[in-house]
Parts: sequence; structure tokens; C-alpha cells
Amino acid sequence: MGLFQKALETYNYFADKAGITIEGHAALLPVSHIMQNADIEISIDINGKFYGVTLVDKKDKKTIIPATIKSAGRTGDNNRAHPLSDRLKYLIKINEDKYNAYVTQLNAWAESAYSHPKAEAVLKYVQGGTILKDLSGNKVIDLNEKDEPAEPKGCDNFMVRWRVLGDEHNNITACWMDGSLFEAYINYYDSVIKNNDVDLCMLNGEMDIVLENNPQGIVAEKNRAKLISAKDSNGFTYLGRFTDARQAATVGYHASQKAHNALQWIVSNQGVNIGGRTFICWNPKGNDVPRKMSLFGGNNQPAGNNQTDYLKSLQRTMLGCRNDLPANDDVVIASLDAATTGRLSVVYYNELKASDFLDRVENWYKTCCWYNWYNKQLYVQPPLITDVARFAFGVERKSKEREAIDINDKLLREQVQRLYRCIIDEAKIPLDIVKALFNRASKPLAYEFANRSKLLFIACAVIRKYHNDIVGREEWKMSLEENKKDRSYQFGRLLAVLEKIERDTYDKEEMREPNAIRMQTIFCERPYYVFKILNERVVPYLQRHSVQSRAFYRNLISKIMLELSEYSDAELNKPLKETYLMGYYLQRKELYTSANK
Repeated sequence: MGLFQKALETYNYFADKAGITIEGHAALLPVSHIMQNADIEISIDINGKFYGVTLVDKKDKKTIIPATIKSAGRTGDNNRAHPLSDRLKYLIKINEDKYNAYVTQLNAWAESAYSHPKAEAVLKYVQGGTILKDLSGNKVIDLNEKDEPAEPKGCDNFMVRWRVLGDEHNNITACWMDGSLFEAYINYYDSVIKNNDVDLCMLNGEMDIVLENNPQGIVAEKNRAKLISAKDSNGFTYLGRFTDARQAATVGYHASQKAHNALQWIVSNQGVNIGGRTFICWNPKGNDVPRKMSLFGGNNQPAGNNQTDYLKSLQRTMLGCRNDLPANDDVVIASLDAATTGRLSVVYYNELKASDFLDRVENWYKTCCWYNWYNKQLYVQPPLITDVARFAFGVERKSKEREAIDINDKLLREQVQRLYRCIIDEAKIPLDIVKALFNRASKPLAYEFANRSKLLFIACAVIRKYHNDIVGREEWKMSLEENKKDRSYQFGRLLAVLEKIERDTYDKEEMREPNAIRMQTIFCERPYYVFKILNERVVPYLQRHSVQSRAFYRNLISKIMLELSEYSDAELNKPLKETYLMGYYLQRKELYTSANK
């Protein structure tokens, strides 16, 4: 219940914003209201006289409408009418059952103590029976010889919303924006359901009307999926643990409405969808949480020309976050996914104090970063966890426009979820992700140059973090360590030197790969054997260098071989570990930096 309790807390904190529409943002729904996409907007005056009609623009379809418990969760073709705005087939007499359900319900509201002038105006107009004529006269729909909606097929499913003009006490004409109308309906519907069964609500600990048909539509992409549902009475009968749903949990109507509306609001405005799974991270008091920076990347990611500048950038970024988010505030992190079309599940949930949350975010970015080429410049950056998943398990798809790394949605969301935990729970990076990056980065010819470069950057960042986390300190640094006692690291340096020797002899337009790159995959399996082959093949290229350059490279190779002389021939030929990539990258960076200087 933690997720719903925090959502309820969020709603209560922002209750005064319920029903207020802000352009570019989803509105927080009032209790007893739902969000629908309107197709037609009919304008009438306060006396129920037709004024005009327009088709709703695609960008302005979101409309707040009153709903009952039954109508909010209606599916299929039933007669559960919404109280005010509804589909055209409920507003015309062609289907008597639907029309009578709508008019009866609206009439009950209009005659109650909680009536509203706009509701009365809509009732008068609908009972006048001129809707089809008015819509046809304004060329919104066509009628056939029976005065029924003709083509386009399905126009009777158009959702209608209302604009009422001439209300002397209220200058808001749009019914979907009128706070007084919202309040009138909430009070009216409370009076209607007040005699329903009452029990203890497990969300707020108060006595409330028991809700058995909970709202849907928390995640727009999975509109029919519900978080709370109990329909097992005719199947496995709650697996023998209960005889009815209330024994498992009782949720009150008002608490459920508020919690679901808050979750829908948070998901719409702050949710990040990855591979069909929705990730949310928020503060119940509305303080800004650096969710995009901390979890999936964004424009405010820290970066620097070197490690020192990067850490300063990170410190500035985190200082701004700590100023915006008080240390004792709560941060709620959750992942939502649909197990089936009708069931929404909480895949991950955690609550942290803001200070702990930001400490964990900062620790991730301190320990998971590497050098990356961007706009022809070298920066220190953290890899996005979505990119880590894509490059570890995706496949390069080549097309005329781009070379994208494609990955199955299911695989993407599962791997991102695992990395998500590495940030929030400070879990160690899974070894299979490290191995996958290592294996793919060791096959450079399988990728275009841009993807190859990005893959190497991501692999080095993840491998460095993985090994440093194991020992609990920064044992693997981002600067070249010539005396590093690691066989794989030193062989990686050798590979970089052999590659540089050959590349330096190429013309500017020459794009072929050096022998070192072409044999890199085999080099990882039998490093000493392949080194001897590469060392022979590099001789003609070395001869094309200047005397000073030849001496420099020979001396460098000798120094590396001296570090490797501690190992026997059998040890030297064992397959390399993933740490060779760091030695390769740092040695290559050092060589190109020296050349630029």
C-alpha cells in the first residue's frame, strides 16, 4: 500500500490544483471525474439554446468530465452513461436505453440540492432533441434518409463536451474547466453513494464507502490496466486464501479516487516510458527531483573536459539539486508495467529520504563515468543506463539514414530495471552486463565507427565501476598507469600502440582498419600469439616513421613487454579479461594527446 499512500499524500498536498488545466501539462483530476478525449465541442446558452459547434483540435482533446463508479470503468457496449459529457450515441434517441440512462442521471443531478446552471442548461438542450439536426446543419456529421448519423462510420462514438454561455455568476464557459461545476458534482455524487457499504479504508485508516471497481487508466499507453482488481470469485477463488475480495483489502472510494488521480497525474507529467515500462520518481510535496538527470540522462547531466572538471560539474549540479530538494523530504521511486491488458503491476518500489537519494545518485555519477568523444572533443561523461542496455544486448541495424542499436522492448525494460536498481539501491552492476559489453567492444568490426566509439566509452565506464565496487575503492583510475600489475591492462596498451603505429602512416582519406583492429577479437583469445604476428606486420609501417618516432614506439613497446615479462608464456597466452579495454583506451588517449601537444 506504500505507493497508494504516498500518492494519496501527494493528492492532499495538491488538492487546490485539482481541475486546473495548464497548457502542456496534464491536469490533476478532481474526485469523481475522469479524463477523456473529446471530439466535438457544442456551445449552448444558459437557457439550453444551441449556439454553435466545432471539432476539437487534436492538441486540445483532453477533457475533464464527471463520472460515476460504474461509468468510469465501463467497457464494451453497455448503458453506463456519464453524467454530463458523453458519446453522441448517449445524447440522441436512436438508442433509447442509452439515451434514457443519460437523461435520467443528468436529470437527477439537475433536480438535486447540488444542481448547477450549466448542468440544467445541458439537460434542456439534450431533451430538446435537436443535436443531430444542429450537427448536420453545421456540417459536422452527415445524416441518412432516416435522420440517423451516416458516414463516417463510428461518428456516434464521438465524445461531446459542452461550453455554456451567459452564466451571470461564472465567466468560465468551458464545462471541463469550471471548478464550481466540479464541486457541485462531487457533492451531488457523495449524496448519491452515501448509503453504500462502509468499511475501514486501508489507505487512510478512515471509514469510507468500499470501492470494488477501482479506476483504470493510470498509464495512458495501458489505458485498461488496473492496479487494484479482484475478479477471482469464479476462477481459482483467491487461491483458497480468501472467500471474498474484502478479506484481502478494503479501499475507500475517496482515497482510491485521490490516489489513482495523483498517480495518473504523476505518470503523465513526470513518467519516463522505456520499452513499455513506466518509471516514475517524485516528491509528494512537489519539490523538483532530478529524475531525468539521475536515472535516464538529460541536458543537465554533468560533464567536463577532464576528470577534475567533471567532478566540479557534478558537485555544482548536485548542489543545485540539494537546494531544490530539502534533505528530509521523501522521494518515491516506482516502476509500473502491465502484466496483461487488464492488470497493471508495480515492478519496483522504494522510498528514500532526499539526502539518501541524492547521495546515491552522486555516487553513481562519481564512479560510473569515462572519456567520450562528443562534437570532436573529448569529455568525461556518465553513460545513460538506456545506452548501457542497448549496447550490451542490442543489434546494430544499418539503414541509409543511420546506424541504430535496436533492442527488443521487453529486453530493454528488464535490463534498464536492473541498472535502475544499481543507482537507487547501490547494487553492483550485474556481471552478465559487464561481460556482454566486453565481448561486443572486442568485436569492433561489427559496428560503424560512431557506434564503436560509443560502445567503447560505455564499456570502459561500466567495467571500471564494476571492478572498483568489488574492491570498495578507486583501484582502477581514469589516468594511464604504466606500471599497473595487470596482464590484460598491459596487453590493452600494446594493442593501442600497434594500432597507432599503423594509423599514423595513413592518408587523411584512408579509412581501412589497421591490423590491430582487424585481429582484436583473436587478440583477446590468444594475446601473446597474436602480438607476435602484429609485431611482425607493423615493421613496414614503423619504417615509414621518423627516426625519433620509431625510437619512441620501440621504447614504449619494450617498457610494456618488461611489465609483461613477469608472466610465463602459458600465462601470457590466456584469454584477456575485460580490463584490457581500459588499458587500450587510456594508452590510445595518451598517444593522441601527446601527438596533439
